[in-house]
Amino acid sequence: MTDWLVLTASLPTSPSGLRVRIWRGLKATGCATLREGAYILPASAASAAALWTIEKAIRDGGADAHMLQLQARDVAQEKTFRALFDRSEQYADFAQSLKLARKAVKAAGDAQLGKLLHTLDQQLQSIRATDHFPAKAGASATGGLEMLRAEIERKLSPGEPGAGVVDRLARDSFQGRTWATRKRPWVDRLATAWLVARFVDTRPRFVWLDDPKKCPESALGFDFDGARFTHTGDKVSFEVVAQTFGLEGDPALKRLGELVHYIDIGGIPVDEAAGVEAMVRGLQAQHTGDDALLAAACAVFDTLYAALRLAK
Repeated sequence: MTDWLVLTASLPTSPSGLRVRIWRGLKATGCATLREGAYILPASAASAAALWTIEKAIRDGGADAHMLQLQARDVAQEKTFRALFDRSEQYADFAQSLKLARKAVKAAGDAQLGKLLHTLDQQLQSIRATDHFPAKAGASATGGLEMLRAEIERKLSPGEPGAGVVDRLARDSFQGRTWATRKRPWVDRLATAWLVARFVDTRPRFVWLDDPKKCPESALGFDFDGARFTHTGDKVSFEVVAQTFGLEGDPALKRLGELVHYIDIGGIPVDEAAGVEAMVRGLQAQHTGDDALLAAACAVFDTLYAALRLAK
């Protein structure tokens, strides 16, 4: 159970400057309001010391203030307290800012790009400073900003070598091969297998590994540590295979890669992601065999690819 600080206080009505400073201080700590005059904050929060300082300032101002340190009485109350610190709405706003920023990158000048990154950095830091229970949304937001930063750096310095260089290979040398990945594939592995079957190898055979360390030497491993094709730099396996075989120029595949990237490791949100993730979970529930799962997933990715090709 979390240790909580609960500040009960009557804020001083005068001088008005003191009241304003206290309000601003409370907001800066990221505390939540239980009711009027009662504020709660995890005792482990980096801003906890500031809440104690605020209590003293209220007392020094001639008003009543009491700090309590306690734990929730049960799991239900703990969940209620934690829900007061849900930052999903702020992260959703940040995700929208990322999407708009990415659209602006192509036309923006160098100075505008620097200002854009600075603004987004500040926005994210502000959210994280009061995100006392970080979850997937926080990691996704950070990943999205780093993706945008890398994209801007590539635009500003197109001749500079980047981390995670991907080799170019000819598809002719990869026909009729065995491709191996971890069993019970999730979105990146399924999408990569679809990409291989539709655009790389016209006669692929797929093997689903219990232990990636026992991958057959003759097989082309993908999406596991040490695999021939796996995450490189800021790219997921789908994006690596697409770039390796010169497919990144296809706008629909690029968009699909962004979708797979977001579902797999987070980053800049993609509108279709929630629907595709739900669909793949449903397919996993329907198909216990990985060959059948891939066959069903290929139909989904075929349809999605066709739709993305039509999109402007």
